[in-house]
Amino acid sequence: MNKKFEEVTISSETIYEGRIIDVKKDQVRLPNGKNGTRELVKHPGAVGIIPITADGRLIVVEQYRKPLERSIVEIPAGKLEPGEEPAITAVRELEEETGYGAHDFTYLQTIATSPGFADEVIHLYIAKDLYKIEQPASPDEDEFVELMDISLEEAEEMMQDGRIYDAKTVIAVMWLRQNMSVNK
Repeated sequence: MNKKFEEVTISSETIYEGRIIDVKKDQVRLPNGKNGTRELVKHPGAVGIIPITADGRLIVVEQYRKPLERSIVEIPAGKLEPGEEPAITAVRELEEETGYGAHDFTYLQTIATSPGFADEVIHLYIAKDLYKIEQPASPDEDEFVELMDISLEEAEEMMQDGRIYDAKTVIAVMWLRQNMSVNK
């Protein structure tokens, strides 16, 4: 792990402990020897799933995102439970949000969502060979989503008009474009 320009923590204070995130304020020693303050969001991590149907369509969900004060279209995703492996979270979240399972889950990449202030990472998985689950697990009690299956072209249009707006879904669409071109 590269620690070039490392900032050494002098002290750390937890400001807020929540259900999903904690917020800390750290005093650090900067690489130039001076001191600084960092406000940090601590997050357990998450997964994002890129579900691809047999005919090459992408399964997505539309949901309201309060921090953005709007609905956006996203790949299915969810946070890791304590001690849970990302691959297990991916299987669970795909079922809860879409009602699908997959015979083929492949790890793609782990991404840092906002490294300037948060430690959240999202583990991306590709799900293929999808099948409908007869009695799928229910979404979280406070989760309201609309399921959609869209073509790559529709996904790109949604990126252009802002309906697809989050990084994990943009990466998914770009990955699909690159791999659809390679496989032609």
